[in-house]
Amino acid sequence: MSTSFAVPAPRSAMLLRRRIAAYFVGGAEEIPALVRALDGHLVHELSVDIKDGVRESSMACAVLLAAEETGPLLDRLRELPAIVSAELA
Repeated sequence: MSTSFAVPAPRSAMLLRRRIAAYFVGGAEEIPALVRALDGHLVHELSVDIKDGVRESSMACAVLLAAEETGPLLDRLRELPAIVSAELA
């Protein structure tokens, strides 16, 4: 005699909108590397502020992430040579 039962499929992690702020040096030429670091994530908003004569530029974005993805994404941004800081906003 055997018994069978249905096992529910694992549910995907709930995605939450996280706002990330990053400060970087190097100006506009660093934007492609910043965008590549966000690759694979659902980015809803992205703004970059570069001002002439100011050492650091800023990037702010809203990304849909599972809780366990937040730390690795921030770490990936922080590993970029141009990044001064990257934090949840």
